[in-house]
Amino acid sequence: MSEIKGVPAIKHSKKIMASMTSASIAIELIQGVLSILIFFFYETELGLSSFLAGMGILIYAVYDAFNDPLIGWLTDRPFRWTKKWGRRFPFVAIFFIPMLLCFLLVFSPPTAIQGSQMGIFGWLVFSTCLFDTVESFFTVNYWSIAPDKFRDQEERRTASSFTVYLGFIGVILSFVIPPMIINFGDISSYALMAWICVAISSIVWFVMLPGIRDDQETVDNYLANAENQEREPFFKSLKSVVTHKNYIAFLILYILYQAMIQLMQASVFYHTRFVIKEQEEVVTLLILTLFLGSLISIPFWKKYTEKTQDNRKTWLLSATFMVIFAAPLTFMASLIADLVILFLWGLAFGGFWIMITPTYSDVIDESVVNSERRKESTYGGLRQFFVNLARVIQALTLAFVHELTGFVEGASKQSPLAVFGIQLHFGLIPAIYLAIGVLIFWKFYDLTPSKVQENKAKLIEKKL
Repeated sequence: MSEIKGVPAIKHSKKIMASMTSASIAIELIQGVLSILIFFFYETELGLSSFLAGMGILIYAVYDAFNDPLIGWLTDRPFRWTKKWGRRFPFVAIFFIPMLLCFLLVFSPPTAIQGSQMGIFGWLVFSTCLFDTVESFFTVNYWSIAPDKFRDQEERRTASSFTVYLGFIGVILSFVIPPMIINFGDISSYALMAWICVAISSIVWFVMLPGIRDDQETVDNYLANAENQEREPFFKSLKSVVTHKNYIAFLILYILYQAMIQLMQASVFYHTRFVIKEQEEVVTLLILTLFLGSLISIPFWKKYTEKTQDNRKTWLLSATFMVIFAAPLTFMASLIADLVILFLWGLAFGGFWIMITPTYSDVIDESVVNSERRKESTYGGLRQFFVNLARVIQALTLAFVHELTGFVEGASKQSPLAVFGIQLHFGLIPAIYLAIGVLIFWKFYDLTPSKVQENKAKLIEKKL
């Protein structure tokens, strides 16, 4: 460790980076299974109406709208244990296992309520809101670690590479495990699937502990600055976040990216069952092809960004290609065609995913420069709200399309119009969502390489 104008320049080993980012395996697995199956499970297996399924997830997101930002604000301050245990470590370590246990409830509705529309609807709302309460304490603080822990651009990109590669494992598992365990029409198989996901995710808890520990020098520096600052009121803190132009531009693209991903994830089982008429195992083949393209492309995107030093440009370019390759999926009705298009889409997806953390970290740096406060959890809380807002877009899109096209809940066959609706929400509709995000980000986000370097110099000067 060296000193730069009194500010510790902390270097981290790849072992620590791998440890910290290993949590992305569990995050992508749990969130992936929810995105893929929650609407399908409640609508197709439990027979909940499309409208009530959409409304249940909407209530879940509205609850989350208050929950995530509030938890972010509550945890963005010193506690009695901060000096000894760190800012983020206690929340991340303590709430991980309860989060997994609450996840089980979503796919374990009591037998007594099955067959009752309001009973199933009530369980959907109860289980998702309980899960979200616990999950927020974990994720809001986990996503706040990287911008503070990794200050160097090269470290951020390296850590982001670990996040992507390890996250790939979680996403692949989220598509591999359900087809291996669940049987269409067997509700208990979904609970078994959830237990297996929890067992795998529990292993991550032990692996991530060394990496999620706060650096003591960073904690000491934070406490020294916090002593001279008054506690910022919640709504004032929230106002400063929502008026941060580059953050809002980042969030809009991020939420519409999440809307695309979650809509395509939820659609893949519908597409496999009703469009190409294949068995559950084919879902695994489709996703492995997508991630093969992503894995091949990641070294290229990383090298390209290192050469240009322009996180903004890489994010825009990769997102644009995602739009171009997603739209044709609407017109694909064979397994071979799906495999080709998904491989090409994966080539672009790898670049977008690897640049999420570096781009977000650039935004957080600017926020610290502007406010002279470190409030990553407040920013993270709002970011988590937007992730759940994407799930609302997913649910309402599915509900709206299914209602318009006459999708029959619980049926083994669908009409040609209902099948076309599935094709729309697998390709064209998510492509339109991301295209809107790309245009807004291109218009309003202005953190160029020179501005990023200028912000880093100011952080060093202000000892932040």
